[in-house]
This record gives sequence, C-alpha cells and structure tokens, in this order.
Amino acid sequence: MAQLTSNSKFVNDFNQFANYIKNQAPKTPKGLVWLSQWGSNRYAANVAFLIMHTNKVARFSDGRANLAFGKGQINYMLGDSGRSFVVGFGNNPPERPHHRSSSCPPVPQNCNNGAGNPGPNPMVLYGALVGGPDQWDNYVDDRNDYVANEVATDYNAGFQSALVAYISDYM
Repeated sequence: MAQLTSNSKFVNDFNQFANYIKNQAPKTPKGLVWLSQWGSNRYAANVAFLIMHTNKVARFSDGRANLAFGKGQINYMLGDSGRSFVVGFGNNPPERPHHRSSSCPPVPQNCNNGAGNPGPNPMVLYGALVGGPDQWDNYVDDRNDYVANEVATDYNAGFQSALVAYISDYM
C-alpha cells in the first residue's frame, strides 16, 4: 500500500517494520532473523524480500542499508552460515528434505512414504529452500524433522522473490 498510494502513514508503518526487523528482531548467532521455529528460513526470506524491495522505492528510508540487510539474509541461506539450506546448491546442501515425492525411489519400486529411507532422497529437489536452523544456528538434515526440513511454496516464493531483488541490484 505504501508503494501504491504514497500515503505517509503506510510509508512510516513500513519503515517502522523494517527498522524493527533489522535492529530489534531476534537473530541467530550467525545473523538469521529469527521470527519462528517452524520454517525459520521462510520468514527470513520473506522479510528479506520486503526489505530489499524498498530499494526500488526511493521514498523509503535506508534503501542501501535495507538492501545490505536482505542480501545478508539470503547469503546466510546460500551458505555464509557454513552450509547451504537450498537443496542441490552450495556447500553441504540438504539431502533429506521433508518431501514425499522426492524421498521415494523411482517407480516401480514401492515408496511406503519414503520416511524410513535412511539415505539422501532419491529424487533431488533442486532449488527447494528447507525450513532452516533453530535459534542457535543448529540444523540436522533429517526428513522426519519437518520443522527444519519442510519445503513449501511459501518458503520458495519469498526466497525466489528475494533473489530477484538481490540480483536486480546488479542490473
């Protein structure tokens, strides 16, 4: 609404939100914004997108700082944290996302939900962002831990949108 209407109330409200996220919201020791245990990367990716998008709208304050903050969140997920949280990408990426289809062996083998498969998922779900670490940056690549290893469209929507904002800064 702030972008569409130029209403100062919306602009001020968004700036307050962005300042809270950047300066006061809880963060993991390595810097990921910590808004919820369930899918921590999802929330960080979504706020990274929103905050980086402000760089495209000049009337928002702190455009460069907002861009740097959002990039830091995305870099964390891509590997600056010591590991990647994107399946099939980067250093030590997740191999066991909580995703039924990718955890099943190729047909005609029986799947039985794939949960009991101890190894990496037989089907690599390239580009999927997993839920993420706990509030202390701990992460275990275990498909049965759906809190940390769930993949979902709302996780990837914010993440991919943030990547577009990140990349568009260079174009």
